[in-house]
Amino acid sequence: MKHQINPDLQRERDNCSFDIAELTTIIDGSPEKTKERKEREECFLVSLSEGPSTAVPEEYLSHKEKYERGLHSSCYIFKRIRKWQEEGKMNINNYRYVIGGILSSSLVRDGSVFGLHYIMFMPAIINLGSEEQHQTWLKRAWTCSIIGTFAQTELGHGTFIRGLETTATYDPDTKEFVLNTPTLTSYKWWPGGLGHTSNHCIVVAQLYTAGKCHGIHSFIVQIRDEDTHMPLPGVKIGNIGAKLGLNAVDNGYLALDHVRIPRMNMLMRHAQVMEDGTYVKSRNSKLNYGAMMFVRVVIVFDMLNYLTKAVTIATRYSAVRRQCQVKEG
Repeated sequence: MKHQINPDLQRERDNCSFDIAELTTIIDGSPEKTKERKEREECFLVSLSEGPSTAVPEEYLSHKEKYERGLHSSCYIFKRIRKWQEEGKMNINNYRYVIGGILSSSLVRDGSVFGLHYIMFMPAIINLGSEEQHQTWLKRAWTCSIIGTFAQTELGHGTFIRGLETTATYDPDTKEFVLNTPTLTSYKWWPGGLGHTSNHCIVVAQLYTAGKCHGIHSFIVQIRDEDTHMPLPGVKIGNIGAKLGLNAVDNGYLALDHVRIPRMNMLMRHAQVMEDGTYVKSRNSKLNYGAMMFVRVVIVFDMLNYLTKAVTIATRYSAVRRQCQVKEG
């Protein structure tokens, strides 16, 4: 049966005072970007229709089932991404469109378990890592041979970043950092993908060298075995449980009990720790916040997209909803 447009809705569209195609181009940025967006949407929405069954509404699934469906859907979608990679169509910006905003909410309504891998883990390495660290980590992250997340927020510290209690103390004898969460309130809390999915994460901690604190810095920490996926020694990790939304994103907690990592696992584009423990200060300490500031902008951008979706639904509904008997004219 051919799809019929509600006559009231069609009447509203016919009475529109502006050119819809022109406004669409303005919002997208250019005719080329509109074309690119529609190609991307067509590709991935077809992928969704061929993917895992969604016959049972998410509201009827258990917390575990929501995560498993989200993981299944995300893996299926990323098969498409791999294909686009091979065809040279995929860049980091396309990843953001696929796992954030309106397209993401159509593909994985309750969020993608790989969201923080592409929105935070990789951008943090790009923005805070040295060229050598790019060579070491980005290829592995880009091909998903490792799955990462970003662990900044603590149970007792949200946006009060200077108050973070997790420590990273440099040991010049072994040329390692020792990461520790000394209190319950220092447990990393909320990172998406941490509960079950990730095997690496960027941990934001207070840097100590030679007994002196140099403020927060970022460190790449392996948290699970790459083959068995079991937590590594000194790592306590798990899922924080059911939430109001985004239950497919396995937000987790992380505690570190004197976990040692190599010196080069500190992201050192802006500030460095030399082998002897000498600290080289960044020319601007605010650059250490760069990865999180980038994500704050992404969140605002995504909220704009979600609000446009809500307004569209409300506007269409107001055009067709009847409160009383329909009379001609």
